[in-house]
Amino acid sequence: MVKDETAPTPGFQQPEMIQLITPDGTRVGHPEFDRWLQDIDDERLCALYEDMVVIRRIDTEATHLQRQGELALWPPLLGQEASQIGSARALRTDDFVFSSYRENGVAYCRGVDLTDLLRVWRGNVSSGWDPFSINMATPQIIIGAQTLHATGYALGIQNDGADSAAITYFGDGAVSQGDVNEALVFAASFQVPVIFFCQNNHWAISEPVGLQSHIPIADRAPGFGIPSLRVDGNDVLAVLAATRIALDRARTGGGPTFIEAVTYRMGPHTTADDPTRYRDANELEDWAAKDPISRVEALLTKDGLLTPKLQDAVAAKADAVAKEMRAGCIGLPEPAPLDVFDNVYSTHNSWLDRQRDHYSRYLATLAGAEGGN
Repeated sequence: MVKDETAPTPGFQQPEMIQLITPDGTRVGHPEFDRWLQDIDDERLCALYEDMVVIRRIDTEATHLQRQGELALWPPLLGQEASQIGSARALRTDDFVFSSYRENGVAYCRGVDLTDLLRVWRGNVSSGWDPFSINMATPQIIIGAQTLHATGYALGIQNDGADSAAITYFGDGAVSQGDVNEALVFAASFQVPVIFFCQNNHWAISEPVGLQSHIPIADRAPGFGIPSLRVDGNDVLAVLAATRIALDRARTGGGPTFIEAVTYRMGPHTTADDPTRYRDANELEDWAAKDPISRVEALLTKDGLLTPKLQDAVAAKADAVAKEMRAGCIGLPEPAPLDVFDNVYSTHNSWLDRQRDHYSRYLATLAGAEGGN
């Protein structure tokens, strides 16, 4: 365990958080967490490393696409790779994910088509993919609303008597939202199989976490009657173990769990944000030394696993994924004007049909005016 010194909490004793890989790549043993990682051999550790490298490349490529005018917006995940890969790789295919807009690494693990990952951000569609094809809801833009959706879905799991679970992702800023607190109340009241996964990346857009939470975020959950875990969110093994513990509790009737993964948003909130206006460059430098990918590289090096062959294979996979995503993005057909009415509701209704008719007639007048010219 390590002492967390990331958030100012005057007069409050900071709890220890779980860390299994130090920033310099040292593997730290832990009697409780290690038993949940007995299957993580050299091959699986290398696979986790590859996942993190690939999603960082996805993130970099998408950011470039936005800067080049191919996307309207992009929410970077840079620095949060371990939180997303560690948690996502703990899930089963029948578990259901409810995410915010930043969990593109989780979406990659769930098998989202790379082009579908970008459709919304290019402005071509209102939603990116079929949620039931991969058991992951499309990203929620309204801060914290997905926690209610996950709790409701978990109620359904409980009603069906299944042993699957729901997991919902949100940031530190979302914990101040009413939706999140309501979801915690319902989840605790009915002891539903849901995991609340908070990626504490220290910045709710331009507000530091210490401003809205004078105690560690994980310490809020017990007040609702929900057990919590606090882990180093830049440590992929600690996150993986914590998520497996929470999933086991959910599957065996133990109810909800709250996980706080203490990580850091290395980039802007979105590509429309300029973090240099509110964030000290020294803070960024400090967290760069705790980079989630670098520490796994250091661990693999110590174990003699970071061979040129592995590095070449991982780089080739990242390049191939980036190339496929870029081609898919640029190749997306432009939507027709009337497509905006598609998939608004599961069935047609007169209210929507009337709007479609009015808009069709409006477009016809424009076509006539162009013809007249």
